[in-house]
Amino acid sequence: MADLLDDDAVSAALADLPHWERDGDAIVRTAQLSSFPVAIEVVGRVGALAEERDHHPDIDIRWRTLTFRCSTHSAGGLTKLDVELARAIEDEVSAAGG
Repeated sequence: MADLLDDDAVSAALADLPHWERDGDAIVRTAQLSSFPVAIEVVGRVGALAEERDHHPDIDIRWRTLTFRCSTHSAGGLTKLDVELARAIEDEVSAAGG
């Protein structure tokens, strides 16, 4: 099991992820994409990344608005796995113009 990050480590990670914010035991990012098909393409790419890492975000899809929530449920909070996944998600969202 991955080790939980302390508050300082979470704050430091969020400093490098300006579109993300802490929400309790998770980090969250909402992105607006140009269209529903583009949003679904991003979800597909994030899904593939999550499968490769065996670490999966919660994803809320509302037309062209996506909300990603990362938390390591088995550890009961935030771990480096969440930060690494958030960075990968950020790359996908940014590449899609979100």
